[in-house]
Formats: sequence, structure tokens, C-alpha cells
Amino acid sequence: MTVLKTSMRNFFAHKGRMALSAVAVLLSVAFVCGTLVFTDTMNTTFDKLFAATAADVTVTPKNAKPDDRPQTGTPETLPASVLEQARGAAGVKSAEGGVSSSSVTVVNSENENMGSSNGGPTLAGNWTANDLKAMEITSGHAPRGPTEVMVDADTADKHDLKIGDELRTIAVTGDFKARISGIASFKVTNPGAAIVYFDTATAQRELLGRTGLFTNVTLTAADGVSDKQLKQSVAAKIGAGTYKVETAAENKETNRDSVGSFLDVMKYAMLGFAGIAFLVGIFLIINTFSMLVAQRTREIGLMRAIGSSRKQVNRSVLVEALLLGFFGSVLGVGAGVGLAVGLMKIMSGMGLELSTDDLTVKWTTPAVGMLLGIVVTVLAAYLPARRAGKISPMAALRDAGTPADGKAGLIRAIIGLVLTGAGAASLYAAAHADKASSGSGVLALGVVLTLIGFVVIGPLLAGGVVRVISVLVLRMFGPVGRMAERNALRNPRRTGATGAALMIGLALVACLSVVGSSMVASATAELDKSVGADFIVQSGSNDGRPIVPQAADALRKTPGIAHVTDYKSVDAKITTPDGKTSSEDLAAASPTYAEDLRRETVSGKLSEAYGKDAMSVGDKFAGDHNVKVGSTLTVAFKGGRTAHLKVAAITSDDTNVDKGAMYTNVTTAERYLPADRVPKNMIMFAKAEDGKAKEAYASLKAALKPYPQYKVQDQTDFKKDLKDQIGQLLNIVYGLLALAIIVAVLGVVNTLALSVVERTREIGLMRAIGLSRRQLRRMIRLESVVIALFGALLGLGLGMSWGTTAQKLLALEGLGVLDIPWPTIITVFVGSAFVGLFAALVPAFRAGRMNVLGAIASE
Repeated sequence: MTVLKTSMRNFFAHKGRMALSAVAVLLSVAFVCGTLVFTDTMNTTFDKLFAATAADVTVTPKNAKPDDRPQTGTPETLPASVLEQARGAAGVKSAEGGVSSSSVTVVNSENENMGSSNGGPTLAGNWTANDLKAMEITSGHAPRGPTEVMVDADTADKHDLKIGDELRTIAVTGDFKARISGIASFKVTNPGAAIVYFDTATAQRELLGRTGLFTNVTLTAADGVSDKQLKQSVAAKIGAGTYKVETAAENKETNRDSVGSFLDVMKYAMLGFAGIAFLVGIFLIINTFSMLVAQRTREIGLMRAIGSSRKQVNRSVLVEALLLGFFGSVLGVGAGVGLAVGLMKIMSGMGLELSTDDLTVKWTTPAVGMLLGIVVTVLAAYLPARRAGKISPMAALRDAGTPADGKAGLIRAIIGLVLTGAGAASLYAAAHADKASSGSGVLALGVVLTLIGFVVIGPLLAGGVVRVISVLVLRMFGPVGRMAERNALRNPRRTGATGAALMIGLALVACLSVVGSSMVASATAELDKSVGADFIVQSGSNDGRPIVPQAADALRKTPGIAHVTDYKSVDAKITTPDGKTSSEDLAAASPTYAEDLRRETVSGKLSEAYGKDAMSVGDKFAGDHNVKVGSTLTVAFKGGRTAHLKVAAITSDDTNVDKGAMYTNVTTAERYLPADRVPKNMIMFAKAEDGKAKEAYASLKAALKPYPQYKVQDQTDFKKDLKDQIGQLLNIVYGLLALAIIVAVLGVVNTLALSVVERTREIGLMRAIGLSRRQLRRMIRLESVVIALFGALLGLGLGMSWGTTAQKLLALEGLGVLDIPWPTIITVFVGSAFVGLFAALVPAFRAGRMNVLGAIASE
């Protein structure tokens, strides 16, 4: 009880000094709880949607997947006879045939895409009674013929659509127009899909190519019949194993799995960055308690002198950490819910609709946040608490601070050097690995070891690095600069820990910058080397949407074009001469693709791979299966016949464009596949006639103007698009790393603030002998700058070494150009100085306001 009272008294007596540590705990816990609440809310939103749209029993084609976008552009279907058979099963109250396709684009009269701006699907189908479970018609009426269409209310609101407006639907079967006859609103939250409904006959004819087909059959159970019983009855009626038959619960789970993987990736990625923030916060907490213990040395010594044991002193400090972790975590949990709501608002602004009505806070969320915050805080305070317990009564009464342990410092330096050396050796081994897969594990080990090594060896590095930085930055400020340098060097352990917090975030920034820049440079170099086509046509959202035949025909008719190349992806099972069978994607392309993409061959001629019943393979596949030029492979085309294709060429896999691709002529694939199973083009290439590139570019854009879902790019556009995509990904990562850097900045502020308190008498004496307030503030600002630059220098150097090693592994995958983004590196380094200035504003201001006599008289 005495220990608890003492800890409570000390905690509240120094609550101001612990405020920034509490903020660090708050931010880290808020990130964790915000991530959990946000992803749980997304799961709830989709769960409600899937539950509302699921029938008691649903019948679908056996190979159909809820998130599948078929290569043919039309979904898997089942004949109308299945509906009649299922309707006759025992326990069926009602049955309906459904039509649904996600391979469509809907545009308004001004040719603007009505699809979601966030990558959500555009769905077209027929309006059925089952849809009334999740939607209600709030304006107009359901479509009654081929000239009418109904849209969802969210899409109508976003694009200002109203009854009577004309919409054009673009499908692989052709374009067709209809006027809006009704608007339907969701009874649950629509996460962002754009939905249009037609009458059944129109949906079958325009989306599937002919009537008499459905994509699903939904059944409602009669009173007293369970979903499971109805499923058994329907399966027996239509033929068990012929089609996929699911209850409402099973259908909901299937749909949930289709989005669950994406949500899990997002969840664990965000939690990973929260973990980095926690790691950085550990340094802040260690520094806080180390400095508080040092400032209370006399107090602790008195406690020891009057009978407090080492264990009690240790426990007293840990209880203070427990209180800090508790209050910081409680506030963090609340802030996390607020953060989740803020993320939902941001996502809603981007087109992914999330309602606060679905806000989900599971009991595990605050439990995890509280546990993490308290445990991490107590563990971080353990070392300072242990040091406090080691203070002897006499040493504490005699000295103004904890004595330095020279032996411990030497052991720490040796351990740090060993870890750093082992990490450097691992990075060297990873850089010289033969395979990227094996080298990645060694790289991860090297990253961890060098990071820990730099943290441990930080105090040793502080002495040398700070002196070098001071010569370049501080000496120009005269005596004030020298005092700032000596203050930074006064406690290397503290400077090292403060710099290490900033080092972690900046190391990751530097590493990812090098990797991202190298990927762009490598891809650009590969494109310059390999791509001979002048123009590339593909989906504007890069989502693999197939190019509809009418758009492909428009491209072929464009004037000024020397040739247009088809490129289709065909699923097949290939049996090699060694008797092994594997599922592969064949690139079925026009013979002109050999000109559009220049591929190096190990043997044979690539042009001959486009001959009758011929193909090519990559050299890795050839080596694994002992395939040579002239070998015959048995190719079973999915949904078609089996062919025996002769290997005419073996291409080099030393590339990052079409690596490992197997090529055959598009006519070969068409010969062995039924017409309705031939995939549509995933991408198309075009070559301009000599001297007409500019005119051809304009003509291609004009030809595709009626199809806004596609984009025409020349090589410059394509390279810029690639750079922008990687840049956007890096910006997201940098944004997530910003929390760790904010916590690190708080660490610098905290160190300076406590340092000012620790040096109160010294500051008073300097002011008494003539140091002005302006000079004092400048000294503290310069001390902050040199600490920030120390952390930045270590972080950027470490990150560039990680990034360079990672690029060596990427070179094994064809990304062979190392490009260090010096402008970014220099900007971050210079920006760190401004971060240091910002961090010193409050501590410097408080130091300047100190009363000189009061400061001199302080203990």
C-alpha cells in the first residue's frame, strides 16, 4: 500500500513531465483500436449486405465465384431448366432465376461513367422479388421492357440522375440504351457498388447473349422447412454435385470470403504500422523514466536510507508506468473510435460508403488496446526502474544524478557492434543470394539485426556523429553552438535513444523510397528496351476488365495504324514430356506481338511460336520439365478441347515484362475453344504508320471516346502511369509511417523539456553571467536540431542500405536498375532539421521564461 501511495504521489506530482509519454501511448493505442474498429465496421457492413441479399437457398454454376470477372466477359450460366427442376423440389415456396454481370460499364447521355470512383463494381442484372429483401423502390417503377432500367439511389445521387434520363450499358454482347424508370434505395448500407436493373428477358439477351440462361436460381423455403432441408431437397432434384447449392448462411460466408482477404491485408498492414509507432514510443517512455529517475536521485536515496528496499523502489517506478499506460490507453481507446469514424468519413468521400449506424466496437478492441498500452509502457519502464533500484543511499545523497556504469556501457557497445556486424553480414549475404525467395529471409534477418544493433550502439555513435554534425552545422553559431553540442554529448545514452526513435521511421522511409524509385527506373528501362508498340490500350482502372468486341473493332478501324495486336489470357492444363501436369495461363496473341514486345530467346525463334499448333515456354519452365525446342506439350484448354502443341521457342526469364509467359497464336486458342469460351482481349497494342504517331494517337483516343472505361497510352503515358501508381502506394505508406515520426518528434520535445528541468540551476547560472534569453533559446533549438539530424543521418543511412540490398534481390526478378532518389533523401534530411526546430519551440520558450534567481536556488 505504501508503494502504491508513493507511486500515486510521484505520478501526479510529475504529471506534466509524463504528458508527452501519455500522448505517445494514446496515439499508438488509438491507431490499433481505430484500425480494429474500422475493419470490424467494414466487416459488419458487408455482413449485413450479404445477409440481406442471400436467399434461403441459392443455386449457381459449379465454377462460379462471387468476385470473379470472367475472361470471356460473360458470367458462368445455368440453363433455365434448372429453375424448373428446382421449383419442383419438396419444400420450395417460390423460385426465381437471377441474372447478374460485373463485366459492364454504364454511361449517361454525356458519356460519363456511372461506375464507382473507388474501384467498386458496376453490377447489372434483372429485378427479382429476392432483391426486395435488401432494396425498395422509392421512385418510379421496376423495368417493364427493353427500353427501361432502374438504378440504385446512391448512384442516382452521386451522378444527379432522375427518372427519364437515358443510360447506355456497354457489355461484351453490345451496347444498348434504356431510360430510367425507377430508383431503388438500399435498406442496408451499400459499400459503393453501382447497380442497374433490367427486366429478365432484357438482362438475359443483353448481358448473357441469349434468353433461357440464368447466373443463379434463388429459392424460398416453405413454412416449417429449414434452409438445410431445402438444400438437400433441391440438390437431389437437380443432381447433387452438378451445381453449387448453398444455404443463406453458406452463401453469406462465400461472399464474405471474397472480400475478407482484402480486409485482412488492410487490417494487418495498418496494425503493422501501429506496431512501429509502439516501438518508437518505447524509446520515448524509456527516456522519460530514465530522466525522471535521474532527477529524483536524491529522493530515491532518501527512500533507500529510511528503509525502502530495492524491490520497493523498482516497484514504485513500475507502478508509475502502469498508471501512465492505463490513463494513456483509456484515452487511446476513445481516440481510436474517433479515428475510425474519421476514416469512415474519408472513405465515404472517396466513394466507399460506410455508415456510423454500422459502427462496431467489439469488447476485444478496448481489451487489446488497454493490454498493449499497459504492457508496452511497463516493459519500457523496466530498465529505468531497475536502475532506480540499484541506487545506493550514500551515492544518491552525494550525487545529483545516477552514476554512469562504465562496465555496462562497454558491454552495451560490444553487443551493439556484434549485432550490427551480424546484420551487415546478413545484408551482404542477401545481396549475393542466387534466388530472391531464399534471399528475402536473410534480408529480413539483416534488417532486424542492424536495426537492433544501431539502437544498442546509438550512444557510442552519438559521440562521433554529433561532433561531425556540429562541425558542419553548429560551429558557425559560436559559443552558443558549442554549448548546444556539449549538451547533446552530455548524455550519449539519452541522445542515442532520442535519435533512435526518429531513426526507425526515417529508415523505413528511405528504404521504401529506394525500392520504389528503383522499381520505376527498372521498369522504365525495360520498357525502353523491350516494348516496340507505340500505343497500349487497357482498362482505365487497371482492374483486368476485358475489352469489349465493339471497342476492339473501333481500334482496328482507326486510320494511321500499321497493325493492332490482340492479347488474351487463356486458362489451360499443360502436361509435359516428364508426365507432370500444371495449370498455366497462356498468352494467346496476334503474331505482331513479337514486334510489340521484343523478347530474348534462349533457343528457337519466337515468330515460329505463332505458327499453327505451336507455342513458346519460359526457360525456367523448360528447365524444370526438361522441355526443349521441338518438344510436344499436351494442352487442355479450359472449357474446350485438348491440343498437342509443339514448342517452337524458349524465351529468357531475365526480364520483368511477361516473365515466364507462354505464347501461342490467338487463332490456335480459337481453334480449340468454343466461340462463347474464347476470352476477350485483356490488353491491346497498336503500331502507328511511319511518321503518323501523333495523328494515330489522336485517332485512337477519338475511336475509344464512346468507351470511357478504357485508356489509350503511348509509352510516355504508360511510364508516367506506372510511376504514379508506385508513388500513390508509397504516399499511403508514408502517411501510415507519419504516426511513428510524430511519436518520435514527441520524443525529442520530451527529452528537451525534461532536460531543461534537469538543467534548471545551470540555466540560471548561465543567465546570471550574461547569456541572453535569445541565446538560451537558440542553444536549445540547436541542441534539438543536432539530435534530429543525428537520428535522420542514422535512419537514412540504414534505410538506404536496406533498400539497396532489397534492389539486389529485385534484380533477380528482372528489376536490375538501382536508383537512389537523392532529392527525396536530401529533402528528408533537411526537413529533419526543421522538425528539430519545431520540437524545440516549447522547451526553448519555457527555458527563456525562467526566473534567474529562482533557477539558481533550485535543487
